[in-house]
Amino acid sequence: MRDTLKSIWNFVCKNPVFAIATIAATITSFIVRPDSQYLDYIDYKTLTCLFCVLAVVCALKNVNFFYILARRIVTGFNTARRCVAALLVITFAGSMLIANDMALLTFLPLGYFVLSVTGMEKYMAFTFVLQNIAANLGGMLTPFGNPQNLYLYSHYNIPGMEFVGIMLPPFVLSMLLLGLCCLFIGNDTLRLPQAEPQVVRKRTITYLALMCLAIAIVFRGIPYWVGLLVIPPVIWMLDKQALKMVDYPLLLTFVAFFIFAGNMSRIEPVRQLMSYLMAQNTLVYSTMSCQFISNVPSAILLSQFTDNYRELLWGVNIGGVGTLISSLASLITFREYGRHYPEKRGRYVCLFLLVNFVFLAALLAFCLCL
Repeated sequence: MRDTLKSIWNFVCKNPVFAIATIAATITSFIVRPDSQYLDYIDYKTLTCLFCVLAVVCALKNVNFFYILARRIVTGFNTARRCVAALLVITFAGSMLIANDMALLTFLPLGYFVLSVTGMEKYMAFTFVLQNIAANLGGMLTPFGNPQNLYLYSHYNIPGMEFVGIMLPPFVLSMLLLGLCCLFIGNDTLRLPQAEPQVVRKRTITYLALMCLAIAIVFRGIPYWVGLLVIPPVIWMLDKQALKMVDYPLLLTFVAFFIFAGNMSRIEPVRQLMSYLMAQNTLVYSTMSCQFISNVPSAILLSQFTDNYRELLWGVNIGGVGTLISSLASLITFREYGRHYPEKRGRYVCLFLLVNFVFLAALLAFCLCL
C-alpha cells in the first residue's frame, strides 16, 4: 500500500496539471451530472492529431534524428553567444514543427550537454529560460506548434493562412526579443567533442513520411481517422518503444479539461461571468487566465464564451510566458534544470520570472496596439 501511494504521489508530482485537471473535472461532474452531452465535450480530432504528432516525434527521437540535426547546426559555431543563439533558433523552429513540449524534451538536453562539456555552466540557467521562452513563443506560428493552437484551430475551423497571419506579428517580435537577449551571453570560445550517434536512414525516412502525413491531417488535407489507421501500426512494427514514450498524461489532461470546460459552460452564473469578461477584453483576460490555470485549459475553457478567436489566440500564446504554471512546457524546463542543479532551483525561478514577465509585458503591450 505504501509503495502504491508513493507511486501515485510521484506521478502527481511529475504531472501536476493532469492532477489538477482531473480534480476540476471530477468536482464539476457533481454539479453537472454525467449525461449524453459529455460525449460532445471531447474534440476527437484534436486528440487524434496530437497523438499522431507525438508518436512520430518520439520515433524520430529514438533514431537520434533531432539530436544529430541540432548538434550539426551547433558545431558550426565556436562562441558561447553564437552557440546559445543556435540553440534558441533550433528550439524556436523545432517548436513550430514538433510542439513546444517535445522541442524542450529534445533540445534542453542538448543545451545542457553543450554548456557542460565546454565549461560554460555559468550560462546554463539563462539558456534554459531562453529555450523555454523560445519553445513557448516559437510554436505560436503554426496550428500544431502549441497544443492550445491545435485545439483552437480545430474548434473555430480557422483557415490555415489566416491563422499564420494572425500570429505572425507577435511571432516576429518574439524573435527580435530573443535575439536581443543573446547579447547578454559572452563571446567565450567553445569546442565540442566530435563523436556523434549514427542515424538509421530507412527508419528516419519512414518517420519523416509519417510526419508529413500528420501535418497534412492537421491542415485538414487528409481525414484525421486516416492517421489512426496508418501511423500507430507503422510505428508499432518499427519501434514499439516510441508508442510507449508518447505523453499520454498530456492527452488525458486534454480529456479532463474538455470535461471541465464543457461542464463550466453549462453552469449559468459561470457562463454569464465569463461571457461578460470575454466581451470586455478577450486578450487581457485570456492572458491573465494563463498565469493561473495554464494556457491549454485557458484555451479550452474560454473558447466556450467568445467568438473572438484572434485575441484569444494571442492571449493563450503570449500568456504561455509568465509564471511557472502558465505553460506545461515551463514545468518541463523547471524539472529538467532542477534535475541537474537541485540546489539552484530558487535562483532559477527568480531569473525565470524576471525574464518571462519582461517578455509578457512587451508582447501584451504590442498586441494591444494591433
